[in-house]
Amino acid sequence: MGVRVLGPRDLAAARAVIGRDPVVNVFVDSLVQASGLDPRRGAEVWGYVDKGDLRAICHAGGNLVPVEADDIALRAFTAYALRRGRSCFQIVGPARAVQILWQGLEPSWGPAREVRPDQPFMVIGSDPAIAPDPRVRRVEPVELDLLYPACVAMYTEEVGVPPQTGPDGSFYRARVAELIRTGRAFAWIENGEVVFKAEVGAVGTGACQIQGVWVEPSRRGEGLAAPAMATVVDLARSIAPVVTLYVNSFNAPARRAYQRVGFRTIATFATVLF
Repeated sequence: MGVRVLGPRDLAAARAVIGRDPVVNVFVDSLVQASGLDPRRGAEVWGYVDKGDLRAICHAGGNLVPVEADDIALRAFTAYALRRGRSCFQIVGPARAVQILWQGLEPSWGPAREVRPDQPFMVIGSDPAIAPDPRVRRVEPVELDLLYPACVAMYTEEVGVPPQTGPDGSFYRARVAELIRTGRAFAWIENGEVVFKAEVGAVGTGACQIQGVWVEPSRRGEGLAAPAMATVVDLARSIAPVVTLYVNSFNAPARRAYQRVGFRTIATFATVLF
């Protein structure tokens, strides 16, 4: 019984843990598929093992994300994290799991810059309930310089600090370029300006996750977001049949827009920001 860093030989067992709820666990599913649990290709993934069986996992990179962890596993992950020290910039995941982790970590890792305890986790697995906006489309690679400033603006507004760009300032830009290259960045671009944009930031087994939803501030309040999101859902469902996102409970306009599109809430997430 205990926690250890997982490796490629643990991939099947880790995927089985994720597969208990592949929709809610889509973010970690995407990362594990990309890295194959090789720490050289991604972040560490910790496993809680009991009687030889992998019971729960915790992605430990820029985000600390518990997956399918009960109270015993969460206490074990907390103790392990305290020994290793904080290297993440946020803890995110199912609200109760994040709350338990933070209760144990806060005395050493706190104070947090912000705690967001109530983030509805929403899904849609059908055509959108409203007509899509034809002005929203996939972003072309030559449009990176147009999209990138909007991505930085969204990130800074949402998280409260600019994106981590690495020593040479290239990391976040490379991530945006990758999303464009793989056909997972969508925008309404008008007269060389981004009016609306969103990305599919994670793709798992049968599900994907929309991230980075943003409307240019001067165009907010015009009712643009819901039809634009309907287009994003249509495009995202060509990638995976179930589309997910999570949103801050205090962002009432966004929640209303998502509900108009047909998203429904199936869980609650929480985030601790450092």
